[in-house]
Amino acid sequence: MTVLARLRFVGIIAVIGVVIVKWVLINAYYEKWARPAGETATTEPDAEYFCPMHPSIVRDNNKDKCPVCFMPLSKRRKGEMTDAPLPPGVVSRVQLSPYRVVLAGVQTSSVTFLPLAKEIATIGTVEFDERGLKHVAARVKGRIDKLAVNQTGQMVHRGDELATLYSPDLVVTAQNLIDANRSGNSELERIARDRLSLWGLEPDQIDRIAKSGKPATQITVRSPTDGHVIKRYQTEGRYVDEGTPLYDVADLNTVWIQAQVYEDDLAFLPAEVHDLTKDDRLPATVVTRAYPGQSFSGTLSFVYPHVDQESRTLSVRFELTNPDGRLKPGMTATVTFAVSPAKLAKREGSGSRLRLEGGKVLAVPESSVIDTGSMKVVYREASHNEYEGVRVELGPRMVGQDGVPYFPVLSGLEPGQTVVTAGSFLVDAETRLNPAAGSIYFGGSGAKSSTVRPSTPDDEDAKVSTFLSKLPPADRVLAEAQGTCPVLDGSRLGAMGVPVKLNLSGKTVFICCPACEEKATAATVRTLARTEELRAGGKPPPKKAASPAEEAEIAAALVKLAATDRPAAEVQRYCPDTGERLGAMGVPQKVVLDGKLVFVCCKACIEKVRAEPAVMLGRVEAFKKGQAPKR
Repeated sequence: MTVLARLRFVGIIAVIGVVIVKWVLINAYYEKWARPAGETATTEPDAEYFCPMHPSIVRDNNKDKCPVCFMPLSKRRKGEMTDAPLPPGVVSRVQLSPYRVVLAGVQTSSVTFLPLAKEIATIGTVEFDERGLKHVAARVKGRIDKLAVNQTGQMVHRGDELATLYSPDLVVTAQNLIDANRSGNSELERIARDRLSLWGLEPDQIDRIAKSGKPATQITVRSPTDGHVIKRYQTEGRYVDEGTPLYDVADLNTVWIQAQVYEDDLAFLPAEVHDLTKDDRLPATVVTRAYPGQSFSGTLSFVYPHVDQESRTLSVRFELTNPDGRLKPGMTATVTFAVSPAKLAKREGSGSRLRLEGGKVLAVPESSVIDTGSMKVVYREASHNEYEGVRVELGPRMVGQDGVPYFPVLSGLEPGQTVVTAGSFLVDAETRLNPAAGSIYFGGSGAKSSTVRPSTPDDEDAKVSTFLSKLPPADRVLAEAQGTCPVLDGSRLGAMGVPVKLNLSGKTVFICCPACEEKATAATVRTLARTEELRAGGKPPPKKAASPAEEAEIAAALVKLAATDRPAAEVQRYCPDTGERLGAMGVPQKVVLDGKLVFVCCKACIEKVRAEPAVMLGRVEAFKKGQAPKR
C-alpha cells in the first residue's frame, strides 16, 4: 500500500506539472471548444485576422491572440496585401503622420552635385631630409688639437670651423710646395697644390704658404652646410686616420614626415611612379601637438613601392619647408591630404564611375545612408510624408567644403530627388520593427491625440495640372475638356492621381481613380451620357437622395466593417474628401489623422486626406453634428 500511495502521489505531481507547462495550449483549446456555435457561424468566410507586429501570424477568428506578443489580431480580407508591390530598387516604404515627422525630426534635401574631395588623414613622424645630411670626415691623418663644436645638437652655418687637426703629412707636403716654388719646378708645385687642396685648404691659404716660406702644421675642418650637429664621433687629442668620421650635420630647412596609409586607401594615391613630380604631388596640411593652433603646408613627395605585411599599411613621405626650424625631427604630426573627384575619375574602380558635372560630384550626406551590412539604403521622399527605402551604390566617403561628410552616388538616385537627411535611422527602424505597418501612419493605434500644427494645404490646381501632364497629348486634351469624373460628381480629373482611361462602347472616358471603374462599366449608358454632358460644358447635377437599392448597397458595405469601426462610420456618414456617402463605393477605408479615426469612401482619397489632416478633421466633426457636405 505504501508503494501504491507513493506512485499515486508522483502521478498527481506529474499531472499538475503538465497542466502548468501546457496551460496556454489547454486554455486555447478550451476557448475553441467552448465557443458558441452561433458565434463561429458569424465569422466572415472572406476575412482573416493577422498580427500587425508579426504579419506571418494569421488566424480565422479574432478571438485568438498573437502567440508572440499576445496582442489582439487585426482584420483584413483574405489575400489582401497590406503593402502595394514595391518597384525595382525599393526595399521598403513607410508613411508618417505630420506629428511623427516633427517628433522624429525628419529633414530632407535634394540630391545635387557638390564640390567634394576624398580626404585621407594619417599620423607620421618628422625626420631629417636625407638629401640634406652631410658626413664630415678627416681628409688627412693626424691628431685632433681642438674641437670648435664639441657637443651634439649645436647649430652651425656653412663654413663655420668645426675642428683643428695637426698633421705631419701636412707639414711635409707644405715644405715640398715651398721647395718647388723656390726651385721653379712647376710640376712638383702643381702636385703639392693639388694634394693640399684635396685635404681641404683654400687656394688663398696655399698661396700664403708658398709666399711665406713657412710650412703649415694644422688644418681646419669646416661645416659643409647650415644645420645642426646630430652626432660627434671624436674627442680632442685623439689620433685619426684619413676617412675617420668626425661629425654628422643635418640641414633642417627642409624636413620629411614619414607616415603610413591603410591598404584601403591605396587606390586614391598617385599610381605608376613613386618619386612624384611636382605636377603629381598632392598638397597636404600638417598639424602637430607642439603647435595645435598652427598648420604647416607640404606635399606628398614619395610613395613607397611595398606594403608592410604585418600592419597592412603603405609608407608615404611628405616634404615640408622649415625655414624657422620649428619642426623638430622626432615630433609626431597629423597629416591630411585630399584627392579631387577629377583625379579619382581617372583611376580604376569606383572612382572611374563618379557622376561629375563641372568638377562637382553627385552625392548624398553621410547621415542619409543606412548601412545594413549587405546593402546601403537611402530613404527617398516619394510623396507627401511617404518615404521609400532605395538601394543605392555609393563611392568612397568624401568631405564637402563645409566639412560635412558625403557619399558619391553611383546608382540608385537621380539629381533633383528628395532624400531624408535627418531622422533616417528612425524611419528605417520603424519599417524593420513593424513591417506590416509600412504603408500606414506611425502611431495609428488610437492613442491619445496631441495638438499638432496643421500642414499647409497643397495647391490643387497645380496638383491637377501635374497629373494631367503625365497623360499623352491627345488624352490630355480629352481629359481637360471632360474636367470631372462622370461617376464621382464633383471630383476633378487629376485630383486623385493620373486619371484612369476607359473604352466604353468604342468611346474614351476618363475617371478619377480605379475605384470608380466598376461603377462606370456597370452603368455604361449613364457614364457615357454624363461624359458627353461634361465635355459640352454641363455642370454636375444636384445630388439626389439615395434610392432604396443604393441604401441597401451602402448598408451591405458598412456591415463588412469591423464591429468596433461600424458605429463610427455610421455617425460620420460622409467622406470628408468627396462628400460621398460612406459605403457608396464599397467598404470604407480607415485612416488615422492625428490619433483620430476617420473613414473615406475609397483608397484614392487616402493620400489627399493625409495631406490636409486639419481640414479633413474639421469636416468630419461637422458631419458628426449632422451637417451635410457642401457641393
